[in-house]
Amino acid sequence: MCETAVIIFAAGFGTRMRHLTQDRPKPMVPVAGHPLIDHALKMVRAISPDRIVANLHYLPHMLETHLAGTGVQTVTETGAILETGGGLKNALPMLGKGPVFTVNPDAIWTGANPLQALRAAWDPARMDALLMCVPVAQTVGYTGQGDFAVADNGRLQRGQGTVYGGVQIIKTARLAEIEQASFSLNLLWDMMLQDERLFGLEHTGRWCDVGHPEGVVLAEEMIAADV
Repeated sequence: MCETAVIIFAAGFGTRMRHLTQDRPKPMVPVAGHPLIDHALKMVRAISPDRIVANLHYLPHMLETHLAGTGVQTVTETGAILETGGGLKNALPMLGKGPVFTVNPDAIWTGANPLQALRAAWDPARMDALLMCVPVAQTVGYTGQGDFAVADNGRLQRGQGTVYGGVQIIKTARLAEIEQASFSLNLLWDMMLQDERLFGLEHTGRWCDVGHPEGVVLAEEMIAADV
């Protein structure tokens, strides 16, 4: 990868967080003394990207103030929320034309840095996207069966066994084929699945979803146990 661009998806309302997001956007919810977006930025800075962009929507001024002077560019979405796919498409002028790392900040990771691992495994000749997937047994506070099954060669299929952890490398050219403004990245993944170019890498550490209030305590316990 010649230039490295990262988008942090920071535009969600955080409706599952209830009282914790009444007065702040979800990425500003503290975990172990630091807001979620700072945990995400620590992972991101480990790969020394050329550009970091955060998309904002709910209470954007708080994130703009927090990110001022950090080198993170922000793009504020107005009107209807664009979801992950629409948010990525909207931010493309700031991200460039190459593959992009995308990061959901509402998760805490232990073990190897997922962005570094993805970069080391990325093979653009075979892959249109490479998702960091977490084996269900290594998740904390997750009660589902998973999102994907990972084949021996890394190719993904919809199924059980691993959870998409919210970090990936993805090519963006095919976003131009999607006409709607607001859509999930699942739509782009489905196109890649059809072409057998959606791949996954299994995380070797642990992962906690902090998209719900209980996740804060669970993530803090996970971090403490990993020290």
